Amino acid sequence: MTRDWTPLALIYLLLAVAGLIGTWTFNVLAIVQMADFLGDLSSSGPAVSSITVDLLVVAVAGSVFIIVEARRLRMRFGWLYVVGAGLTAFAFTFPLFLAMRERRLTRVARAAS
Repeated sequence: MTRDWTPLALIYLLLAVAGLIGTWTFNVLAIVQMADFLGDLSSSGPAVSSITVDLLVVAVAGSVFIIVEARRLRMRFGWLYVVGAGLTAFAFTFPLFLAMRERRLTRVARAAS
């Protein structure tokens, strides 16, 4: 059972469980309160908390991926994308990292052939 579970896979699994529990706690609260989920987005309420947990877990998982993948591909300054997310937005730094990762993969493939 634990044969294929690497520490990194376990971290991602724990983040998935945290995301499920975190978001659905607030989703269930919204259902019990009979809250207008979309209406809550413009004010406050369980919907805002659910989306906040959702984005936070995705940002943490993405940050772990950035650090691990940057090290694996020997990309310099991979940590800077994580720090940059705090200064700008993860919605900016994660796609930027993916673009730079593709460039690196292309360069590695070209060098191999």
